[in-house]
Amino acid sequence: MRALRMVLILAVVLGGLLVGADRIAASYAESEAADAVRLGAAKAESTDVDIKGFPFLTQVAGRRFDEVEVRLTGVRATAGGRPVRIGELTVGLHDVTLDGDYAIERAGSADGTALISYEDLAAASGRDARVGYGGNGKVKVTGGVRILGRTITRSVLSTVTLVGGDTLRVRADEVPGEGIPLLEDRVRSVTDFDRRIEGLPKGMRLTGVEARADGLAVTVTGRNVALKAG
Repeated sequence: MRALRMVLILAVVLGGLLVGADRIAASYAESEAADAVRLGAAKAESTDVDIKGFPFLTQVAGRRFDEVEVRLTGVRATAGGRPVRIGELTVGLHDVTLDGDYAIERAGSADGTALISYEDLAAASGRDARVGYGGNGKVKVTGGVRILGRTITRSVLSTVTLVGGDTLRVRADEVPGEGIPLLEDRVRSVTDFDRRIEGLPKGMRLTGVEARADGLAVTVTGRNVALKAG
């Protein structure tokens, strides 16, 4: 019994050492991947990578990870040729393959969410307008127009939709005309806009959008997504 107890203790100790070594290797790989992984042409202020699953070393030997989570903050992309900042982009990568140098190369599928603040959305609109949350899944857009020598300011509730899998469309639900000729057209020239999100990796597209209190949440999905830098 004493010998069996010693064997069990030794197994526990060795198991703990192996688990520790596995986690150390995983942490190092996550740090290296954070410097190398790219989601398209967009650049981020910081990148965090979390490699899921255990044991890590067994997955590396097979040159495949079941799941990897990538979180980017301060992403600089373009929308309709204008710069747009995405505050946070979190993407779950599945069936991730490694190249000959054991670097993350491609994901079989991907899904995630990008969060764009209303301040950043207003900057990307290219319009002299303020954008904020309007409640009930709507966006509030406020802008002023010159008519008959005076500035008329209007706030409208707008709906945000997706067009073609890569374009955000903001349209006022209605514009109070108050009998002023051409007022609605002039206001819409400030409050309504389309912006095509550029720089996504090949195989990824926008699949949903929701106006929330903390910003515009855009869902993305993809198949066979390239992940290597350069």
